[in-house]
Amino acid sequence: MAAVGDLHLCETLRGRFRPALLELGERADVLLLAGDLTDGGTLRDTEVLCAEIADLPVPVVAVLGNHDHDRRLGFRIAMRLGEIGVHVLDGAAITLSVNGIRLGIAGVMGGSGGFPGHPGNPDEGSAEHRARYRRGPADAARLRAALETLDSDLRIAVMHFSPVVDTLVGEPPKIYPGLGCAELADAVDAGGAHFAIHGHAHGGTEFGRTPGGIEVRNVSHPVIRAAYRVYELTARKDA
Repeated sequence: MAAVGDLHLCETLRGRFRPALLELGERADVLLLAGDLTDGGTLRDTEVLCAEIADLPVPVVAVLGNHDHDRRLGFRIAMRLGEIGVHVLDGAAITLSVNGIRLGIAGVMGGSGGFPGHPGNPDEGSAEHRARYRRGPADAARLRAALETLDSDLRIAVMHFSPVVDTLVGEPPKIYPGLGCAELADAVDAGGAHFAIHGHAHGGTEFGRTPGGIEVRNVSHPVIRAAYRVYELTARKDA
């Protein structure tokens, strides 16, 4: 599967990723998008995004990120993506048939919340700050519920905010609580996911692991420095 997040598409980036994305059929079976797909959440940015990812040779599954909600148009962005065939997940799951394998994907945006050793305070700061801290644990519960609905050979968790500290290394530790939520990792483990991806942490690192040992990848474009990263997973028939 190919995965990328934080494309932050806008008019000045029109066409930047399109050539590589059109070659996906030779490299991957599905494309996962981990949020912040637009730069400012505008409808104009959305049309640039749609032009970039329309009619790709593989199915596309996405979650939105915080910047996709900058203008409070997230629902419009999701609808527009749906019109071009993108599966946008927000507390939901989908199963795709890929080379005889049932690939289950559950997705949420996620939110802040903090981690052991890096707690956050949901009662301080702006209304937006407080809302993000409430959304982290709430979306964790929704992610677990979505994963548990899947009857598939592989279960993938997609989110925008990070579930683990590992993939935040490189960011200032003082902002770790705002970049993700440990309860998202608990949901990945409890929901039986086999792999998880996220974005958001532009200055972080690619590789991480949940407390339960599930591999996590930060696929933010500034981290992977490519149009996408490809990961190969093997389905265990006893899974």
